[in-house]
Order: sequence, then structure tokens, then C-alpha cells
Amino acid sequence: MKRKILIIFSVLFAVAVSIIGFTRATSKTNSTKAQQREQRHIEREKRRAERQAAYERYVDSIVLARNYQFNPQSMQQEPAGQMRLLNNPNFELSVWGSEVDVFLPYIKGVTPPYYTVLLNYTMPSVKNYVTEKSQEGWLVTFSSSLYSGSDYDFLLEIYTASGSATLTISSPWYPDVQYVGGIMGQN
Repeated sequence: MKRKILIIFSVLFAVAVSIIGFTRATSKTNSTKAQQREQRHIEREKRRAERQAAYERYVDSIVLARNYQFNPQSMQQEPAGQMRLLNNPNFELSVWGSEVDVFLPYIKGVTPPYYTVLLNYTMPSVKNYVTEKSQEGWLVTFSSSLYSGSDYDFLLEIYTASGSATLTISSPWYPDVQYVGGIMGQN
């Protein structure tokens, strides 16, 4: 009987030692894997931060070089007009040095019913072109008569971190029209 108890106790002791050894080995492996995972996580965060900083420098450089285009994705007559999605990839406002090219839909009319026209102009020069650094990116303002009797004022708000932009066109005769889209460099 003593012999059976001694064998059972020996077997239980061997199993306990094996479990403790396995647990220690597993915890070392898990600890190593956790450290590797944490290191990869830190490296990915660093690479994303570097890519983001490079993108922000890119947006800054195209705005300062006056070599960019704004591509709208939606437009809305202010203050509370209907939001219209723009699917035409040809709509844009392009800036090359002192020249500005505009091909955008625009809402005209003093009272309803309003109607949509296309602004399709190449302006060899614009008045009062000002680029100003803001907290979130850039404010670009300029005006042009668009070959008419009154000036149209353009305000382009560029958000450096996302590359998105908002363009507002103001006229003394019509309500403001606001466009939301993105900014990119010219080829």
C-alpha cells in the first residue's frame, strides 16, 4: 500500500513539475512575443507619423509654389441650399503661378428658382492673391471679375493634414456657393 501511495505521489509530483516548467517556458515565450508585438506597433506608428509629416510638407509645398488644383466633390448654395454631389471629374479650380483656371458649376439667381451655370474661365492674372498660413492649413484668397461687371471673391481653405479643402465663391449679386473637395499637385 505504501508503495502505491509513493508511486502516485511521485507521478503527481512529476506532473506538477512538468506543468510549472511548461508555464514558465510559455510565459517567457509570451513575454518575448508581447515585446516583439509592442516593438512592431511602435515602428508602425513611427512610419505612419513620417508618412503624415511628408504628406503635410507636400501640401505646403504645392500651395506655396502655386501649383495645385482643387477638385470638388459637392457644392451647396449658402446659407442652407441643397447639397449637390459632383461626379464630373473635369470640375476643378487650378492654380499655376499667377494663372488660375476655373471650370465649376455655379448657382445663379437672386430669388428662387435658382439656375446652374458653368464657370469656364482661364484668368491670366487675378487680383489680391493672398496665401496665409492658418492653424489647420492654408487660407488662399483672390478675386476676379470673370469677365463680367462685378468681382467674384474666392476663398479656398486647405486642410494640410487631410488634403481636403473648402472653396467659397462670393458675388455681390448672388448668394455664396461653397464647394467641398480635395487638393492635389499639378502634373
